[in-house]
Amino acid sequence: MPDSLNFIDEILHDLKSSGLYNDIKVIESAQGAWVVIGGQKKLNLCSNNYLNLANDPRLRQAAMDAISEFGVGPAAVRSIAGTMSLHAGLDKQVAEFKRVEAALTLQSGFMANLAVIAALVGKDDTIVSDELNHASIIDGARLSRAEIKVYKHNDPDSLESVLKGVNTGRVLVITDGVFSMDGDIAKLPQIVAIAKRYGAMTMVDDAHGEGVLGENGRGIVDHFHLHGQVDVEVGTFSKAIGTIGGFAAGSARLIEYLKQRARPFLFSSALTPPDVAATAKAIEILTASGEPVERLWGNARYFKTGMSSLGFDIGKSETPITPVMLGEAEVAGEMSRRLFQRGVFATKIGFPTVAKGKARIRAMISASHTRDDLDFALEAFAAVAKEMGVIQ
Repeated sequence: MPDSLNFIDEILHDLKSSGLYNDIKVIESAQGAWVVIGGQKKLNLCSNNYLNLANDPRLRQAAMDAISEFGVGPAAVRSIAGTMSLHAGLDKQVAEFKRVEAALTLQSGFMANLAVIAALVGKDDTIVSDELNHASIIDGARLSRAEIKVYKHNDPDSLESVLKGVNTGRVLVITDGVFSMDGDIAKLPQIVAIAKRYGAMTMVDDAHGEGVLGENGRGIVDHFHLHGQVDVEVGTFSKAIGTIGGFAAGSARLIEYLKQRARPFLFSSALTPPDVAATAKAIEILTASGEPVERLWGNARYFKTGMSSLGFDIGKSETPITPVMLGEAEVAGEMSRRLFQRGVFATKIGFPTVAKGKARIRAMISASHTRDDLDFALEAFAAVAKEMGVIQ
């Protein structure tokens, strides 16, 4: 009898032979500057735990308190019986933090993109999307059935050229706030101004801007003082906030509409009580102080200066994301393996996450790292790169 799944073996073989196979490590400890993998401590340069909140004792206590009062699960979608007072409170808290009229929390940042895009545009409409937008935007755009037009990365002139050719239906311009693989920041003021000229809606996915840009980490809209000018902000709690979940934020009428039409809100169970409570505590912490954000940026500047001084190409990052550009996936994979042997957990990024020939190691700096941690990383990168002939 023929094996209907034999194509999988061929694909896996090709991935391994080309250096594109993902070797997924299992972490045996809480997230932090150092993690335990295979019983050994490794310096963590992979996590999106920007502000060191994922294992913060205040968030842990909030989660435990919520379990004691509300249990472990919501037991329903939010539109039927799953909206607890915790959810309503977090919606309000997110809106206040983002300085918008209203917000709606969802199960993940990926879900938030699926929810918002398909609710705003459909079959006879058009999406105009940055060519380097995140996969969740791409998938949300495809599921909407709208026509998708792509403009050159972070290029307002290209955006305008594309918009000139759009003549029918609703138009939605979408950009990441911070581009996750390169660390550059969207030219949001120009994007918003051009979209307005052509009557298009604007949406920004600020997954890597939350907790990083703006006052106390309020994100890219706050960073550029564009409050009220961006139609919808989408974000996630799974990075700087240290928990899980996503949100959409904007006008009160937008959020009222999403509650009626956003399919992940209508058809997938709500966030769990401990997740919601921990997220609320994280936002409370950020509202009170920008110190974790300042610590993050101080660490990022120190590490990036060190890597540049060593001769590494770290791209055009404007944020703590530090891409170590290496070109071929095999080179990036070998460097990652050697770094791991020296105690540094820093994974390779290759196709299809980035274009072929653009493989890299993406170093994620956080507020949890000490200067000794960063010096340890710099020494390891220098030693491995010299062994491999990547730098002199």
